[in-house]
Amino acid sequence: MSISGKVAVVTGSAQGIGLAIAKRLAREGADIALVDVKEDKLKQAAREIEAMGRRVAIYVTDVSKPENIRNAINHAEEQLGGFDIMINNAGIAQVDPIENITPEAVDKIFDVNVKGVLWGIQAAAIKFKQRKQSGKIINACSIAGHNGFAMLGAYCASKFAVRGLTQTAAKEYAADGITVNAYCPGVVGTDMWVEIDTRFSELTGAKKGETFAAFVDSIALGRSQTAEDVAALVSYLSGPDSDYITGQSIINDGGMIYR
Repeated sequence: MSISGKVAVVTGSAQGIGLAIAKRLAREGADIALVDVKEDKLKQAAREIEAMGRRVAIYVTDVSKPENIRNAINHAEEQLGGFDIMINNAGIAQVDPIENITPEAVDKIFDVNVKGVLWGIQAAAIKFKQRKQSGKIINACSIAGHNGFAMLGAYCASKFAVRGLTQTAAKEYAADGITVNAYCPGVVGTDMWVEIDTRFSELTGAKKGETFAAFVDSIALGRSQTAEDVAALVSYLSGPDSDYITGQSIINDGGMIYR
């Protein structure tokens, strides 16, 4: 069973994990709506997916406002002729001790990591019900949504919130045939982790690369995670083999934390 012919909207898909997810779903036959604030990278991502023989729509916007997400989904439906899978992937990280966190920093990370997921869930569920069909909603969480990590207080809080939203939405929309789940990566070798490592260096005096290496050393499988590792789980959650799974925030971290 496959997702061939389905339409997937992927936020934060110009690079990193989001782009890897978009490419994986395209390889499995889905048409892809790419949503991001980075227009140049978004256009390049679209070219890469079109080269795979899939149809692509792009929409340049941020995810912090509900109307932006609604418009992105409407655009995908108009351009690609459907809407079946919503991947709320857009996210940012922050590294700071709790005593240094500012109201502006909290607003910024919650606008993207929490509100972006909330508005994505809301808009997708409304659209699925309008179309009188079932659907898949899949949210970006993290191991930081299961464990608190020093210097990552605001980030952890945002990801714990995603777990709560995922569970609540799963209960509210189950009767409509809509499943809601989340993926929880660990230490992924993307630009985000370069930024995290750099910030830890500034705060702790560690050499660049040392914080990343220390986290990787705690991974049972002995290597850092790739964006493609994350995309593999999202692919499963997008397809029919996961139809009996909902409300779960699934850890795929190579063996760092255990639930």
